[in-house]
Order: sequence, then structure tokens, then C-alpha cells
Amino acid sequence: MKRLAALLVMTATLSTPAWAAMQTVTLSVPGMTCAACPITVKMALSRVEGVSDAEVSYSQREAVVTFDDAKTTIEALLQATANAGYPSSVKEKESP
Repeated sequence: MKRLAALLVMTATLSTPAWAAMQTVTLSVPGMTCAACPITVKMALSRVEGVSDAEVSYSQREAVVTFDDAKTTIEALLQATANAGYPSSVKEKESP
């Protein structure tokens, strides 16, 4: 039983990099000009590997994105919105 517990702990430890963490960043997306724009921005962000959630607000012209920093970067998120036609910039970054 102790061996099984030790094996499970070791597997869990080795399967996830110690430096990986979920991050949340708020992007300013000033180019959204209609209520349908957030759909495009959300789809672009959701397609980036490592993004677990993207909430886009037309009224605030921003996107709040939660992502795994071991799988993607803020630069990739910025590139995704730019490729969709909505250049963005970092408004604020949080660590959960």
C-alpha cells in the first residue's frame, strides 16, 4: 500500500512541471466596434493551446484570459487577437 501511494505521488509530481501555473491576464481590445466582435475574439483566444477560459466584454473592450503558462504565453494570446483582426495589449496580469 505504501508503495502504491509513493508511486502515485511520484507520478503526479513528475507529470506536471513544477514551474507550470495557471495565469490570468486582462487584455485591452479597443478595436471591438460591435456586439458581435467579442465572439470572434473569444474564438481566437480559445483556440490557443493552454487557454482554459476566455471572457470577452464588448462594453469594457477587454478580454480576461486564464491560461497555462507552460503551454502558451501572453505573446501568443496577443498574436491570436491580432490575427483575428483585433490587436490587443496587456491591461493587467494576475496570479491566482
